[in-house]
Amino acid sequence: MSLKDELESKVKSIFSEQWTERDGQVVPSVEDLKLGNDAVKLDGVVLYADMSESTKLVDSKKAFFAAEIYKAYLHCTAKIIEYEGGEITAYDGDRIMAVFIGDSKNTSAVKAALKINYSRIQIVNPAIKNQYKDETYQVKHTIGIDSSNLFIARTGIRGSNDLVWVGKAANHAAKLCELSNDYTTRITADVYNNLHQSVKYFEEKSMWEKVTWIDMNKTIYCSTWWWSVS
Repeated sequence: MSLKDELESKVKSIFSEQWTERDGQVVPSVEDLKLGNDAVKLDGVVLYADMSESTKLVDSKKAFFAAEIYKAYLHCTAKIIEYEGGEITAYDGDRIMAVFIGDSKNTSAVKAALKINYSRIQIVNPAIKNQYKDETYQVKHTIGIDSSNLFIARTGIRGSNDLVWVGKAANHAAKLCELSNDYTTRITADVYNNLHQSVKYFEEKSMWEKVTWIDMNKTIYCSTWWWSVS
């Protein structure tokens, strides 16, 4: 069979094969799904954390320094996500995607975001300055969070495959990460409306600014606050 014949046959089967779907109780791994039309459905919150201006970092600094920045930021981000009950689903260069499920998923995801901001301000950036006295570089980042039903399937080819997360939360969280780092955390109204008061207000002062996401014509909430890590 030629490559063209194989591709045509596979694409035809993808569109014609019936889906096997089931509700998930945990965030699935690649091994939990078949390569065919097999899917898990979840009600989840997606968090994307993304370092800002990483291309400029790589282009203007020595490779070892850029690698240290990546490692420090991603390590803190990953550990905080896990501590708050999230499951890391993908690394993409300087970006992490994570999914939170359960009754407190919105609050847990937002608390993770605020703690990641703390780690950037109070741990990573001071460590850079302590090690490199004359260095002016400081890590900046953006975090996007949204909540929705998710349809998770396994995609790729045998020996080289991964999960694809279909649902507005995955797309919107990623797009929120692409906005400016004037705000470090942006969440949708679906997330904000399900937050515990402790991550909405500090001493009766709102931690969030309500704005319109012009590109999507949606209400979102933005913050520069952080939550201490102890």
